[in-house]
Amino acid sequence: MTDELPELRASDADRERVAEVLRDALAEGRLDMEEFEERLEAAYKARTYGELTPLTRDLPDTGIAAPAVSLRKDPAESGSWAGRIVGGEGSSSWAVAVMSGFQRKGRWTVPKRFNCFAFWGGGEIDLREANFADREVEINCVAIMGGMQVIVPPGVEVVVRGIGIMGGFDHREEGAPGDPGAPRVVVTGFAFWGGVGVERKLTRAEQLRQKEERRQEKLDRRAERRELHAARREQRWEARERRRHGHEHGHH
Repeated sequence: MTDELPELRASDADRERVAEVLRDALAEGRLDMEEFEERLEAAYKARTYGELTPLTRDLPDTGIAAPAVSLRKDPAESGSWAGRIVGGEGSSSWAVAVMSGFQRKGRWTVPKRFNCFAFWGGGEIDLREANFADREVEINCVAIMGGMQVIVPPGVEVVVRGIGIMGGFDHREEGAPGDPGAPRVVVTGFAFWGGVGVERKLTRAEQLRQKEERRQEKLDRRAERRELHAARREQRWEARERRRHGHEHGHH
């Protein structure tokens, strides 16, 4: 894409190449999720090169070649766990919610032991984009008339050792083997008239990528249907023309 031809119409392939550059920038931390979504939407709405060019002007020029797959995939799926087990101390080691709520999410470092307490409140501990201080980390949850949700990315091994009295710990994500080199998350603690849920989810970036892939597949199917309809129209037209010529010859 060049600035010399700003009015030239962009193709679906041009829009998709810009989307790839934006996905790389998100994976590398050059764009936050909000800006990524804004630019991505603008890319898919763009009609000309002039509208596409500004969306990647402040990003490194990656050329037209497709990006490395590892940048497009969730780190948990692309075998890059070694880069997320960073050692040292956690960026946060505890959280409390008393008749209120707390969240730990985004890019943070999970300590070897993270303690959280909820009384008449709730909390969310999201590990999908987190780094880990050790290969095995413990999330210790005490929920009294409250609830907590631990969200882990695919590929992480989960062990649940919590005790529930008139409450419960969610064991559904236990048993799945972890990816090679992936951390192990042990959920411990106590729930009284409360609950601790454990859920395995993709990151928003990966969900968005899959949504885009489905959207592209839908566009491809629509294009195939259009081509099929056009071919049928062409066949009908040719058949009519043959009949017309047949009638004309018959009259002669």
